[in-house]
Amino acid sequence: MKLLVFSKMFQRLPLDEFGKLVAEMGFEGVDLTVRPGGYIPPHRVEEELPKAIEALKDRGLSVPMITTSITSVEDPYAEATFKTASECGVRYLKLGYWRYEGFGRLKTQIEEARKRLKEIQVLSRRYGVTAAIHIHSGMYLTAEPAIVAEILEGFDPDLVGAYIDPGHMVVEGGLAGWLMGLDVLSDKIRMVAVKDFAWFKEGDLWRARVVPLGEGLVPWRRVFEILNRIGFEGPVSLHSEYEDLTLTELIEQTRRDLKYVKDILKTLG
Repeated sequence: MKLLVFSKMFQRLPLDEFGKLVAEMGFEGVDLTVRPGGYIPPHRVEEELPKAIEALKDRGLSVPMITTSITSVEDPYAEATFKTASECGVRYLKLGYWRYEGFGRLKTQIEEARKRLKEIQVLSRRYGVTAAIHIHSGMYLTAEPAIVAEILEGFDPDLVGAYIDPGHMVVEGGLAGWLMGLDVLSDKIRMVAVKDFAWFKEGDLWRARVVPLGEGLVPWRRVFEILNRIGFEGPVSLHSEYEDLTLTELIEQTRRDLKYVKDILKTLG
């Protein structure tokens, strides 16, 4: 497993400064945002992605995956993103999201998503990459692993696979749902996101909030034991999505989270 940092929360830094920081923290590579508001805007992907990857490579970092907002081959710069990523040696692309439109629409939405993914699979095959849909709790079509498995039924997982996120999985299935999710998706998992959640009472509502690894609901040792058991060797993207921290606090918490993951992996051999 290659340990990456998700670049989203560090976009306040110039790319070179970010690369220097990431290398010093001990990451192996970067999960680079190539989407509106990301490090690389889609309309500049052909010019800027190769430069960004070379700059990070100079710091000893790889970029095996990028995070995009692509949900259709009709999206502007979709093919340019796949093509450029492939040419730069990027193997994995996270796709964008479909919002769940509410009761009575689920079956239709699944079919619509599958139609779009069939077209995306053509791009993946053409450029030799893996695109994946990310599990995200809440009103997203991909909130439930069983729905993700249904969406992906019949696809080649090396072309269109699952990007699991145990944090979001425990939000939706905190007792055994996350475990069943890993089970049903075990042959489709190609990317893994790492963050932790806990529930907090705020007034009359309960809300899920990101917390430091090991302080939330995710049984991370068990998750990595399962990933090891199924022979997962893809990218592991650490998401430091702490909204209320200063940059200094964010850096220190990211260091602690990385150590937490590395300590677990050491015990697994």
